[in-house]
Amino acid sequence: MGKLQAFEITLKDNKVVYSPGESISGTVKINTAQSIQCKEIKVNCQGYCGVTNKVNDTAWVEEEQYFSSSLSVADKGTLKQGEHTFPFKFLIPATAPTSYEGPYGRIMYRIRAFIDTPRFAKDYRTEKPFYMLNNINLNEVPDINEPSSSSVTKNFSYSLVKNGTVVLTANSDLRGYAPGQVIKVSAEIDNRSGKSTGHVVASLMQKVTYNTKRPTHDLRAIAEVEGAGVKGGKQAEWKEQIIVPPLPQSSLAGCNLIKINYFIQVSLKYPEVLLTLPIHIGNVAIDPSLHTPSRPAAPLPRPRATPSSTSTTPTTTASSRSASTTTPPQTAPRPAPRPRPRSTCIAPSAPPPEPDMLDAGSRHSEEIPTKIHSQQQASGSEAAISPNAFSYAPGLTFPQNQRSNSSNVSAPQFCISTGATIPFFTEGNAPPVPTNCPLVLPPDYRSSSYPHEPPPSYEDSCTNT
Repeated sequence: MGKLQAFEITLKDNKVVYSPGESISGTVKINTAQSIQCKEIKVNCQGYCGVTNKVNDTAWVEEEQYFSSSLSVADKGTLKQGEHTFPFKFLIPATAPTSYEGPYGRIMYRIRAFIDTPRFAKDYRTEKPFYMLNNINLNEVPDINEPSSSSVTKNFSYSLVKNGTVVLTANSDLRGYAPGQVIKVSAEIDNRSGKSTGHVVASLMQKVTYNTKRPTHDLRAIAEVEGAGVKGGKQAEWKEQIIVPPLPQSSLAGCNLIKINYFIQVSLKYPEVLLTLPIHIGNVAIDPSLHTPSRPAAPLPRPRATPSSTSTTPTTTASSRSASTTTPPQTAPRPAPRPRPRSTCIAPSAPPPEPDMLDAGSRHSEEIPTKIHSQQQASGSEAAISPNAFSYAPGLTFPQNQRSNSSNVSAPQFCISTGATIPFFTEGNAPPVPTNCPLVLPPDYRSSSYPHEPPPSYEDSCTNT
């Protein structure tokens, strides 16, 4: 570097992940081989977001800045030969959103240091990134402990002249999950036709919206499981589990340019039936003890009689008795019956049931086997989840004590990227700092919809009748 042999920023305790409202401090180290004339040495702390319409493009179309604070650590003078250290400290605003990195936008935080030199001399600068994590407590989300459910009915034609109906119903056990937890998905398929359905697929989907003049929507299938189809005239039930890998949280509070949504998508490949179950991804898992079932409202008490009404009761009773002995009771005339309005709607007539559907009421629900897992499942829901199931880097392993299990799902787990989790932070010669989350996502997610089976040919339609 010529005159400048070292110019680097070191954060206190090598900390790289901070929370909103915290203070960030460190030192700027400068080592010079000879004296340098400088006008000012300053340090800047900045947080901002940029989005674009092109993949991995840093020429931002839209930007927003969350804070930018500068501190002058040295005034005009001569920086003598040798090593110099300048401390700094900044306060992070409480409204700073969580860090995020995606193909069309980023939320970034960094510390920058500048050495401003006189005219015609070379200026020096260096920077160091840090990351922000604003924990989302799922227990603060309304109705988060309730199951998410949906149902859809599909009418379709097959074999040229026949009509059929398939009813798909699906639900998840909760509406919010933390990384490392298991989503329990159940689906019920009622095939009221004579043709077998295609495979059933349940997927954990992520939708990221980058707000520009022409918003960009990035839809990814994070994980999926696939089950067999249902034969004609059968009713079947399918139960599966999806492990939640480390993912960015659902809400980037404080950011107006990037929105993240998650949902479970359950679909059939034939006929084309699809439904979605919205869910939340947070950092603090649901505590069942904080969510008690709602109790029915107690019946309202009957109104009590006032003293005045009690004193007049005997008089009223006596007068009514005397009236009943002198005059016979008279009944009010009945009103004339009104004519019943005639319906102007004509009920459509249903087609005759098919021979194989006449005994639909006596069908028994079957269980659908699972064919494909995109994740390696543990032996049981309470067993530890191996982080190596999500590893794609050759030779990348994790210590046994870092494995995530059901008893430690409430620990904050950090992920800033859509396609991969950063297992270790390292800058320059500093030792790597492990994160709280040991899992790594596969990088090649499919952004397109699932491939569908081609429609049957005319010969197949005639032979399958």
